[in-house]
Parts: sequence; C-alpha cells; structure tokens
Amino acid sequence: MSPAVTFGSPTGRAVIAAAVLGSGMAFLDGSIVNVALRTIGEDLDASLAQLQWITNGYLLSLASLILLGGSLGDRFGRRRVFVVGTLVFAGASLLCGLAPTPELLIVARIVQGVGGALLTPGSLAMIQGTFVPDDRGRAIGSWSGLGGIAAAIGPFVGGALIDYASWRWIFLINIPLAAATILIAQRYVPETSDPSASRRFDVTGAALGSLALGGSTYALIEWGSPVAALAAVLGIGAAVGFLLVESRSSHPMLPLGLFRDRTFSAANAMTFLVYAALGAVSFFVVLQLQVVVGWSALAAGVAMLPITLCLLFLASRFGALGTRIGPRIPMTVGPLAMSAGTFLLVGIDAGMRYVTDALPGLVVFGLGLAVMVAPLTATVLAAAPGHRAGIASGVNNAVARSGSLLAVAALPAAVGLTGAEYADPALFEVGYRKAMVACALLLALGGAVSWALIRNPFKVPAPQ
Repeated sequence: MSPAVTFGSPTGRAVIAAAVLGSGMAFLDGSIVNVALRTIGEDLDASLAQLQWITNGYLLSLASLILLGGSLGDRFGRRRVFVVGTLVFAGASLLCGLAPTPELLIVARIVQGVGGALLTPGSLAMIQGTFVPDDRGRAIGSWSGLGGIAAAIGPFVGGALIDYASWRWIFLINIPLAAATILIAQRYVPETSDPSASRRFDVTGAALGSLALGGSTYALIEWGSPVAALAAVLGIGAAVGFLLVESRSSHPMLPLGLFRDRTFSAANAMTFLVYAALGAVSFFVVLQLQVVVGWSALAAGVAMLPITLCLLFLASRFGALGTRIGPRIPMTVGPLAMSAGTFLLVGIDAGMRYVTDALPGLVVFGLGLAVMVAPLTATVLAAAPGHRAGIASGVNNAVARSGSLLAVAALPAAVGLTGAEYADPALFEVGYRKAMVACALLLALGGAVSWALIRNPFKVPAPQ
C-alpha cells in the first residue's frame, strides 16, 4: 500500500527535496557540460566528434538504460534504486573530474549516464508513489519547476566554475550534492514499489534497446566513416528486435500496451520533438556565444539566465493552470512560443547587442518552456496506470534524452560542421543559423502534434 503523504507535510517536503536534488543534479550535468565544451576541447585537444561524444556518451547510456531504471524501481523499490543511481552518478562524476584525456572522459560520462538512468525515473516515481492523488499535480509542478531551474542554471554555474576555477569542478561539485540527496532519501523518503511487478529481468530487451540507440548514435556522429553504415544497420535491426521481444515477453521492460493510450503516445511523440530541439539549442547557443561572439564561459552562462528566471517564477504557476484547463493548450502554446524564441535567437552574431538580439529570444523561449514542462509531465503520468509510475516516467525520460541525443549527434553534420570547424567562427556561424531554423521547425511541429492529438480526457486535481 502506498504511503498517504500530503504536499505540505514534512515527509512531502523531504520527498520533493530528494527528488529535485537527485534529478536536478542529472539535469544540471546535461546542460552545464555544454558551456564547458570549448574549454574542454582546448585543454584536452579534443575534436568535434569527441566533444559530441562527451555530451552523447552520457545521453546514450542514460537514454538506453532509463527504461530499465524505471522498471527496477517498480520491482525492487524506487527509493533503493534512486539511492544506488545517485551513488553511481557521484562516483562517475569523480572520474570525470580527474580524466586526463578525452577518451577517459567519454568513458566516465557513459558511467555517469548509467547512474542517471537509475535515479532520474525514480525521482518522479517516488512523488507519484508517495503523495495522495489530490496533491500529485502540485507536487509534480514543484518537481518540474525546480528541476527545470537546475538544468537552466547549468550554464551560469558552469561558466563561473570554468572561468574562476577549472572545468573539472563542474563534475566534482556533484559529490556534495549527491551526499545531501542520499542523506535526505535514506532518512525521510518512504519506500514504494509495484507489488504486481515481475522479479525477472528483461535482459534481452535492455540489451537490444541499448544497441538500437548506440548503433544509431554512432552512425550519426561518425557519418562517412567506414563503420557508420554497419552501425546504422545494427541500430535499426536492434530496434526491430526490441519491439518484437517486448511484444512477446511475459515480463517486458517496456509494456507496449502503455502506447495504446493516445494521450500517452502523443505526449511522448511531442516530447521527442521538443527535447530534440531543446538539446540542440542548448548545445549551439552557448558555443555560438563563445566561438562567434567571443564571450567567456561565464558571460555565456549569465546570458542564459532569462530561461532560469522564467522557470523559477512561472513553471509552478503554469503547472497549476494546466491542472485547471487541461494539458492541450499549454502543451501547444509552450512549444510554439519556444519555436518563436528560437527564430529570434538566429540574430546572435559577432556584432550583436544582447538586449535587442539575444534577450527577446531567450525570454520567449523561457516562457514557452515554463508553460509546457509541468503539464507535459503530469499528462504522461496521468495517462498511465498508477502502479506503472516508474516505467511511465522512464519512458518519457528515455524519449526526451533520445531526442536530445539524436539531435546533438545529427545536427552538427547536417549543418556542415565536422572536425575542428567548431573553433572557426566563420564556419560555425553558418552552421549555427541553419541549426536554429531546424530547431524552430521541430518545436513548431511539437506544438502541432499536441494540438492535433492531446485531449483533456482526465481531470487533474487542482492544487490546494
């Protein structure tokens, strides 16, 4: 039986604190590394492909294993798996901070993604499994807003650490954060699980899912190399095999029946499009500000603060609005606003003025993100059975990370950036403009998907 935790209770606050600290740490690393890429590249003499793998190695293991992480939480205890994931994440962060070469940093980032795959779905599943139904919408809104802030402040925190300490501290800072997360979770968070979940592992499904993402990502990053075509075939074949295995397994890692719900499927399709664009925008904008505009890492991070402020002051309010009017309008308006903001960001160039050429786009983009993030999360969880909270969260997180993963892998080559061209301002600027247009179109398509397919068939309880 699930604990009956209320939003304003000490236990409720502890659950949200642990969930936000843990998932926020993972989200923070997802954005903070983008600011450090140029400095890492110079310090470790890394190529563009290696910089992509520093980002994508993390996203690859995170996206590949996050479904397994959610499934393990449902089976063996969401708090337990969450704590184990936090420990793995902290250990890998230490290895990242000490890495002497790009290759070792990539390996450590892959291990870091494994930890993220265990803790990320658990953070949201703990909320879904412990709070009383009437308070879940409000709790999810707080988790979304505070977690989004953690991701958004990444460029600012990263810039300060890079300019005044070392890029290595963007990883080492995770160790005290992880210690606080584990302390709160162990002392105050109730354990929950799915009592009907099978105790058997879907090893074949996990392996095929990882191969599908790994092969596809390698092919996109190394496109043109002799083994890229082989990797693409392996990825496609593994994806087909994954679907066949999951449809026939008596204990699937991913119950395909979840996708029979149109709202669940549509929300995840929209998530893929929007987070693909979100990952690519974060990747390109911070590099554009440093490579083309010539700003320091700290200045590039400070420039992204409008997104942070929008999430800080508006995400929970828009989450509450979504519980009253339903998810369709927020999930449509949010991506469309982000699309408009991305088009405005095309104006960032060497001669730009921040107030006129960057600030409007960042504000509009941040407003759209604040409108969308909480209703999207609540929609995915509300569309799935309550005992499937871990796997539903895992699916949505896997879709989001896969979107970012594939976009960061594919877009640089698609816009003509290969090798060391990321360090050439003239070449990078041309690729940047093309990438921003592509991201804006993806976001607009995400809004269109929401408008066409999302309905309000359920009533999320209004916050008290």
